[in-house]
Amino acid sequence: MILLQAGTGNWLMQAWPLLAMIGVLYFLFLRPQIKKQKDQVRFVDSLEKGKEVVTNSGMIGRINKIEGNVVSLQVDQKTFVRIMKSAISKEMTAALTPEQKTKEMEKEAEV
Repeated sequence: MILLQAGTGNWLMQAWPLLAMIGVLYFLFLRPQIKKQKDQVRFVDSLEKGKEVVTNSGMIGRINKIEGNVVSLQVDQKTFVRIMKSAISKEMTAALTPEQKTKEMEKEAEV
């Protein structure tokens, strides 16, 4: 009888460290990853002709045509590459370092 009384009141005291670890893992790992995935989906859905983008493999190009999930990138004057929308990682201006961004902005201001 004494063992039953000690066991029924202690289960919560023994489980709280495990629950705390699960909460910490959620806020440190899962939540930021879910947010990043949602941002990527929003970005891919907002792609439009003329944007300069970077692919997951590091290829830089300007979007020439979008046909469903296939994007035609212009990587040089007469060179086009067809890739999947999901292979585009970010917009070129987001991929630039702060120094490169200021140089790009200065170039655009001169034109």
